[in-house]
Amino acid sequence: MSWDPVVAGSPPMSLKSSSPRSPLRPEQSTWSPPPADKEQPRQVRRILRLFRPYRGRLAIVGLLVGAASLVGVATPFLLKAILDTAIPEGRTGLLTLLALGMIASAVLSGVFGVLQTLISTTVGQRVMHDLRTAVYGRLQRMSLAFFTRTRTGEVQSRIANDIGGMQATVTSTATSLVSNLTSVVATVVAMVALDWRLTVVSLLLLPVFVWISRRVGDERKKITTQRQKQMAAMAATVTESLSVSGILLGRTMGRSDSLTKSFAEESEGLVDLEVRSNMAGRWRMSVIGIVMAAMPAVIYWTAGMALELGGPSISIGTLVAFVSLQQGLFRPTVSLLSTGVQIQTSLALFQRIFEYLDLPIDITEPENPVHLDQVKGEIRFEDVEFRYDDKGTPILEGIDITVPAGGSLAVVGPTGSGKSTLSYLVPRLYDVTGGRVTLDGVDVRDLDFDTLARAVGVVSQETYLFHASVAENLRFAKPDATDEELHAAARAAQIHDHIASLPDGYDTVVGERGHRFSGGEKQRLAIARTILRDPPVLVLDEATSALDTRTEHAVQEAIDALSADRTTLTIAHRLSTIRSADQIVVLDSGRAVERGTHEELLAAEGRYAALVHRDAQLEPTR
Repeated sequence: MSWDPVVAGSPPMSLKSSSPRSPLRPEQSTWSPPPADKEQPRQVRRILRLFRPYRGRLAIVGLLVGAASLVGVATPFLLKAILDTAIPEGRTGLLTLLALGMIASAVLSGVFGVLQTLISTTVGQRVMHDLRTAVYGRLQRMSLAFFTRTRTGEVQSRIANDIGGMQATVTSTATSLVSNLTSVVATVVAMVALDWRLTVVSLLLLPVFVWISRRVGDERKKITTQRQKQMAAMAATVTESLSVSGILLGRTMGRSDSLTKSFAEESEGLVDLEVRSNMAGRWRMSVIGIVMAAMPAVIYWTAGMALELGGPSISIGTLVAFVSLQQGLFRPTVSLLSTGVQIQTSLALFQRIFEYLDLPIDITEPENPVHLDQVKGEIRFEDVEFRYDDKGTPILEGIDITVPAGGSLAVVGPTGSGKSTLSYLVPRLYDVTGGRVTLDGVDVRDLDFDTLARAVGVVSQETYLFHASVAENLRFAKPDATDEELHAAARAAQIHDHIASLPDGYDTVVGERGHRFSGGEKQRLAIARTILRDPPVLVLDEATSALDTRTEHAVQEAIDALSADRTTLTIAHRLSTIRSADQIVVLDSGRAVERGTHEELLAAEGRYAALVHRDAQLEPTR
């Protein structure tokens, strides 16, 4: 399907700059939501656009609804003919035909109802699929900065709870709206045809009912917004505290009971909101139901009083048919009012989804990107500056470094000096706010995403493995990799023998976040995954800092094999791993304060030398 609800529904974003030389970051967004009085009509139009690709099927639903309404309206007229003509005149043939007509009307109404439900449910589920896919795709395009400041449970709640909560709206509301509206119009016309005076009496209170339903809808919309926020908070708590890492932390810190208590408090808040949501306007809607149920008695009383006062007589058949039509009118009217309440409630859910669809994409591909078939791997940082927002302190400033193809650069410095941020600029996990980073002489912001993904591989300290088999985790880097390629990559990472010793070998499930493997084993799996991808540029972000000395030695051997003949950028705390680097740069407060080889920097007796002496003093404690 070529239609994209993100493109079709999203308003244009106006950021600080759309130039490929200027970063696009959420913090710089100048977009603001429209005024409240204009927001709801805009949302309704946007929701309607979600159904645009399925207008052909919806047209069929409309035809079925119209046919069902006409069939339903015909039944009271058949009943009138039975009571006023067939039975009083003893015309059994006519009575049989009219009775068969009523039976046929019921059968046709049932068939039409099943068909319209099938089609409308299919359309609704397709719309939900489009929304889920659009939100997921949008989030896949967000920068690393977005996920560092957003709770995972909040993201999951938007996709699961919010979109799931709209199921009734998108699967049945549209059909219900058309069906009930058609039924109301057809029934009112039929009622006028029977007796216009009784019709006026029947419709006197309708405007009051509409006003009540709108008030109820506004109330439920506000409560729904609060409820979804509470559900998102609870989902985030579950995601964080019931993950493997969360359970380990809770148990070892003795906080299991307090976490349970905290969850119970959040759940208690949700109970209150759920009750308020279900009870909002319940008494007012009940009053509407009571009045509508009493209307037949009013009609009978009106007809009787009119006859008593000398007014025109109304036949029994007309009166019964009219009351039947009136009840047929009230049912779709109540349904329309309920649908209106449901739509207003669902607007809160749609608003939360549209918030994600409207997130500005801060890392974008240029309109005419450069594609490199062959990447040599030369990296240049040219007067690079980076800051998270316009008013913030620069994280990096005045960085000028050249790493020739096949060369190695090590970046060291105290915590918070900007080492990891510098490495993340190469694969465009962040974009520079000044200067530029080039790959083979091309600004990385001018390259297409495919070239960058093929060219730059990242192995970080925080190794992530999916809850899947070893083979599936490795093939994430190269889906079409053969078993022989998997084994070769694992051997290069010095993890093949361990995998082969497992009962299920490469089919072994690694567990949530890889917790069935040790830290060193997970790192070597990550290295094997990167070897399989075979990138010409390698970023190693403190890949061994969390390992013990023995494991570090084994992982370092795998890293050495991976780094051979590649341009390597290494971020390191342990200086023993980077002594052979072609060039070492020392960062402090975002600036390059020293650079040179290991021997040159030791001879200078500056900050690098101080770091080396510190490591030497700490070495016996490991």
